Amino acid sequence: MSLMKKALVAAIAAAVAAPSAMACTSVMVGKNVSESGAIMLSRNEDFISNNWAKHMVIYPARTYKKGDTITLSNGLTVPAPAKALRYTAMIDWDNTSYDIPNNGKVFEERGVNELNVAMSATNSAEGNEKALKADPLIEDGIIEQNMVGLVLSEATSARNAVEILGRYIEKYGAGETNGIQFADQNEAWYMETGGGHQWIAVRIPDDKYLVIANGLRIHGVDLDSKDVMHVEGLFDMVKKNKLLDNPDRKSFNFAKAFGVPGDIYNTDREWLSQKMLTPSLKQESRQDQYPLFLSPDKKIGVDEVAAVLRADYNGTELENIAPRPSGVDRNAEAHIIEMYGNMPKELTAVIWQTPSAVNYSPFIPFYNVMEKVPAEYAMGTDSYDDQSAWWNFRALGALASKNVQEGKYRPVVEKVWNDLEHRFIASQPYMNSMLKDMYKKDSKLAVSFASDYSNGILQTSLNKATELKSALMTDLTRSTEKKYSPEEFEKISNL
Repeated sequence: MSLMKKALVAAIAAAVAAPSAMACTSVMVGKNVSESGAIMLSRNEDFISNNWAKHMVIYPARTYKKGDTITLSNGLTVPAPAKALRYTAMIDWDNTSYDIPNNGKVFEERGVNELNVAMSATNSAEGNEKALKADPLIEDGIIEQNMVGLVLSEATSARNAVEILGRYIEKYGAGETNGIQFADQNEAWYMETGGGHQWIAVRIPDDKYLVIANGLRIHGVDLDSKDVMHVEGLFDMVKKNKLLDNPDRKSFNFAKAFGVPGDIYNTDREWLSQKMLTPSLKQESRQDQYPLFLSPDKKIGVDEVAAVLRADYNGTELENIAPRPSGVDRNAEAHIIEMYGNMPKELTAVIWQTPSAVNYSPFIPFYNVMEKVPAEYAMGTDSYDDQSAWWNFRALGALASKNVQEGKYRPVVEKVWNDLEHRFIASQPYMNSMLKDMYKKDSKLAVSFASDYSNGILQTSLNKATELKSALMTDLTRSTEKKYSPEEFEKISNL
C-alpha cells in the first residue's frame, strides 16, 4: 500500500516505526507455467489497521464532452477521456460516489475493464535519497489511489496500459515510488516508478513467474529489448546523476538506481516466495537482490499463489527471525486475477477475491461480467456491522485469533475456508468448459449464466460466513458461563 494511505490513520501510523509498515506481496505468472493456462496477477493489500472495510464496485462506461476534466482525490486535475470504459474495482469504504471514478476519496486497488485489461496497484516501494534528490517526487502527482481508474478507463491492452500510465507520470509526475501489474489475455507487464518522472516496465516471460514484496525489483534487463518499455532518456538520467557506478544498458539495474535493495523487510518475502515456487533452487537468505524471473518446479495454480500470499516462515531458517510474513492480520483483502486466452471475450477474466483478511477468508471466483454485486459486498465502514460481507469475514478472523479461547477457533475457520476454496478451485475448469460450450450456442445466455453464477457464489460464501460466525459466537458465550454445582443449578432451574 502507498504512503498516502498512512495519513488516513495518522495516529496509528505515528506509532509504527517501519517505513514500509503497510506493505503488500504479489505474484505474477506467465501463461505457459500456469496450471490453468491463464496469465495470473495477484496481490495482498495490507493496511495499517484491522478495521478498514473494502467494497466491490462496478463503474459503468461513461462519455465526456470535449474539455471535460476529472479532479483526482489529491487535487490534481486531468483531461477526461472522450469515453471512459466500464471496469470493476475493489475500493476503500470512505468514498463519496460509486458512479464517478476518482471522485472524492475513492481508493481503487485492482480491476478489469470491458476490453479485458487487468490491473493491480500497487506494491509500494522506498526510493533512495540520491535518486529522489535528482528527481523529487511530485506532491500532487500521480499516486496509487487514482491509478486504476485513470488507466482502466482508457486501456485497450496491457502494453497500452503501461504507455498510458507512463504518459501520466511523465506529464504530471509521480507522488510515490510504486510497482504496478497489468495483464490482458495475451501478455502481462510489470511496471515500476522511480523518482518524480522515471519509469520502466518489463513483460513477464510466458514460462516464468515474478514475485514482488515492496522493494523495487527490476534489474538485469536490456533497455533496448522489445520486452522492456521505459521513459525516454532513462539511461542518460541515471548516468548523469551517477545513480549507478557502472550503468549497463544491456543489463540495467533500475531497482538499485532508484530503490533500496537489501531491505530484509522485503527481501525475506522474496526469498520465501521463490523457495515455495522453485524449491529445487537453493538460495541464501537475505541477499540484496533475487532473480527477477524464475521457472517454477511445477505449474502454478490458484492454490499455490494463495499459499504464497498467506505464507509465514515456519519451518524455514528465518522462523522467528524475519520481521514479517506475507500473510498478516492487518491485510484488508487479497486478489488473484486469471486472464484466459482460450475463453470467449466476455469471460476472459476470472477474479479470485478474498472478502477480507487473506488468512481468514477464502478466495472466491467470479467472472468480470456482473451487472451488479451483492449489496453486502458494497457496504461497511471502519466500525463493525453485521450486514457487510467484509465485516462478517473479518469478525471470523477476530474469533480465530490466538487471543480468543487460546486459538481454539482458528483450525475450525481454516478448515471451513480451505474446504470451500478447494471446491472452488477444483470446479473452475468444469465451469469454464461448460460456459465455452454454452457460449457457442447462445452467447448472451452464457454471459447471463456466468453473472448469475458469480453473484450466487459470492452470496453462498457470505451465508457460510454468517452461519459459522453465529456458531462460534454461540460457543464463545457458552464458554463464559459459570460452571454451577448440581445444587446451584437445581436452585436456578426452580426459580
